[in-house]
Amino acid sequence: MIERESQHIEYKTQKTVSYLKTVSAFANYGGGKIIFGVADDGSMVGLEDSLKDFCLDVENAVNDSIDPKPDFSLKLDEKTRTVTLEIYEGVFKPYLYKGKAYKRNDSSTVEVDRLELRRLILVGQNQNYESLPSPRQRLMFKTLEKELVAHLGIAEISKDILRTLGLFANKTEFNIAAFLLADKNSAPGIDIVHFGESINKLKHRATVHDVSVIEQYLTALQEFRRYYKTEVIYGAVRKSTELIPETAFREALANALCHREWDVSAHIRISFFDDRIELSSPGGLPAGLSKEEYLDGQVSLLRNPILAGVFFRLEYIERFGTGVLRIRADYEKSAVKPVFKIYENSICVVLPVMQTEPANLSPDESKVYALLKNRKLSREQIAAECGWKKDKTIRVLAKLAEKNLVERSGSGKRVDYGLLEV
Repeated sequence: MIERESQHIEYKTQKTVSYLKTVSAFANYGGGKIIFGVADDGSMVGLEDSLKDFCLDVENAVNDSIDPKPDFSLKLDEKTRTVTLEIYEGVFKPYLYKGKAYKRNDSSTVEVDRLELRRLILVGQNQNYESLPSPRQRLMFKTLEKELVAHLGIAEISKDILRTLGLFANKTEFNIAAFLLADKNSAPGIDIVHFGESINKLKHRATVHDVSVIEQYLTALQEFRRYYKTEVIYGAVRKSTELIPETAFREALANALCHREWDVSAHIRISFFDDRIELSSPGGLPAGLSKEEYLDGQVSLLRNPILAGVFFRLEYIERFGTGVLRIRADYEKSAVKPVFKIYENSICVVLPVMQTEPANLSPDESKVYALLKNRKLSREQIAAECGWKKDKTIRVLAKLAEKNLVERSGSGKRVDYGLLEV
């Protein structure tokens, strides 16, 4: 028994023409191996034919049936009576079998749709969607100019600056990246929803579209600050408190805009909950980037490098390829961690509200500690909310004070308790 069939491994008990579809899929996406003489469950059954003749038949079939010819190798194993056909990812995409391109969907092979075929053609031409000519050429960049003035200190925007930013498809035409950055466009945007206790209760909804992606970014950031940043007064000092790290949200938001599939009409969706944010963007991982590489931050493959370059210059993102690592670092001291959900056609980042409750608290101490987050209460208010008598409330507050977690403020009839900021 060997490993099961997967996105990059397929087993065949014998030679059938269907394997040529998988050759197309592997040549188009990441490469892979087809092992003949192995059953679907991974058990060895062996081939009865002459292995050398078998290899020659496969070689001829691949060369005659796949256009353009892919790069591959054949390896035979007389001991197990198997033949391994290894196909390498090609650079002259799309690789077609009978005029159609294929891809792997987990352990099966399926034909790509028209949108995916267009993407393969662009890759084969060493292009990407954002580098194509813009559908509109009369574009204004006031929002971009304002940000460039603020962050780079330029006096005003010019064609030379736009060209330096990579916003021209050729000598005269703007590209789609310029279209996305323009003040007015017809590109998809961001759908922001603030839910109540459940998804059936909507507190607020805002959709930002047909505007510059910079405007989308700034509007979403403003909405975030509205719900997840609070100001608390400690004596004469006013302090800003983040329920969710703003740096983590900014990173997730910028990555969603820079890595999304812009040729899909769906909006980025940002869902605000009392205990978390869910940020979902259209488009799975870029071809050639595995889930493990994405989560470990080992490889940076930019789907929209021009747009990402502008975000980098504006300091919306710090360094390419470090988004996941930076988000995780922001939650280093939190009891709950962010979650990254990776699907074939979308990526969802879940940012929970930070939980930094100290360890070794009793249930009663934890209850009071939670009550005092971001507010101050009197002893009477604490007793009422906990349903306790005066003596128990005083005892629990004293324990928290001994642990340097709670402080008193005020005097006389008005004494409040709040968390001690450290």
